[in-house]
Amino acid sequence: MRKTMVRMLTALALGIVAAPGSVEAGRYCGAASYSCCPAPVCQPAACYTTCRVERQQCERTVYSYVQEPQQYMVSRTVHDTIYEDVAETRQRTVQETAFREEQYQVARQVIETAEREEQYTVMRPVTETQYREHCYTVQKPVWTESTREVRRCVQRPVTETIERECRRTVVRTVSETVNQERCYTVMEPVTTCRTVRKDCGKWTWQRAYNPSFPFPGLTCDDCGNSRWAMQPRGFYTLRPQWCPNVVESQVACTTYQPKVCRQTVPVTVCRQVPETIVTKVPVQVCRIVSQEVVEQVPVRTCRMVCEQVTQRIPYQVCRQVAEQCTRKVPVQTCRTVMETKTCRVPFTVCRQEPYTVTHRVAKCVAREEQVPCTRMVTRCVPRVETYEVCKIVPHTVCPASPCSTGGCASGNCGVPNAAPPVGVSPTPVPESVPLTRIPAPRGAAT
Repeated sequence: MRKTMVRMLTALALGIVAAPGSVEAGRYCGAASYSCCPAPVCQPAACYTTCRVERQQCERTVYSYVQEPQQYMVSRTVHDTIYEDVAETRQRTVQETAFREEQYQVARQVIETAEREEQYTVMRPVTETQYREHCYTVQKPVWTESTREVRRCVQRPVTETIERECRRTVVRTVSETVNQERCYTVMEPVTTCRTVRKDCGKWTWQRAYNPSFPFPGLTCDDCGNSRWAMQPRGFYTLRPQWCPNVVESQVACTTYQPKVCRQTVPVTVCRQVPETIVTKVPVQVCRIVSQEVVEQVPVRTCRMVCEQVTQRIPYQVCRQVAEQCTRKVPVQTCRTVMETKTCRVPFTVCRQEPYTVTHRVAKCVAREEQVPCTRMVTRCVPRVETYEVCKIVPHTVCPASPCSTGGCASGNCGVPNAAPPVGVSPTPVPESVPLTRIPAPRGAAT
């Protein structure tokens, strides 16, 4: 209730300041004024009630929040790098070739022949013999025998035995020892440095604004008029925030990389050397000898004599006759037969051979370190604030009647004529109220 009264008085004071023409009305805190009334008439005067403003000084306790620094110790882990020599036994892979027997399945195709009967129809030709007469002229040969002498050249073979050289090439196996180069792979340690990033940041306190629920208050618009509006409220807090600090460091890293080594090994190699052998072989040679031979050859001489002949010529007439036949058709069937075979397969056998390697190992040792830090602590501080409260008190005023001089229009006002008291004006004069600025409540707009 008290806050509501204070806000009403604040709005009243702002309205008086904003409107200069309504200063007289503002002196009565909104009550009526008689300075604008017409001239007094002959009517009975009555008592009226006016308002008077009374001021009262009050005190209240106001709490404010103050940020104070506070020192505290924080334990921080610091990592130190130390190096030490470590003897490590490692395994080296040695490869050897061995053989194993493997059995595998082979699918073989077996073809079987069977017979099936098949019916078919054939057109069988039937031939009939018929005769027709044909007259023609023939020439009949008449032979005459005689003898004549014929000379011819005859080639007679003559056989002789001679010797001929025969050359043949024989392949002879020659063994010799040669040096062959073989390669094998070993793992060799390689030490490199790599960059490691580490975050060595710290926590800091940042001031953050936290909005709260809005509360009603007086505000002024662009025209200078006062109005009620919802105004936001908030408070500030300290929040921790991480500030990163990335530090780079070099760390030794050992890796194993393959290395190809070469080795010379003596190997026995067999090679084939060709060799020529010459032998004498007896060969029979046949040669042709020409010889002239005279022979008496009988000769038959033929002369042609024409003769007319009549002949019956048979000719064939063929017609087709359908006939049903059966035949056996061979059919081949293929089936798969699985057979097991054995083969010798070479494979590589690896065995591990130990060897000792000494290398430096980086080890990280952690230790605790006390670090002073500062944080802001919020503390509530009370203080006493003085403010002024205005109250409106009603006041009754009874002025004297103006009809005491006999100036009434009817001549009978019904009120005895009496002169007004000395120093009292028939027109009510408002009290002089000084305009003072009332402090606004905490959080309201000024």
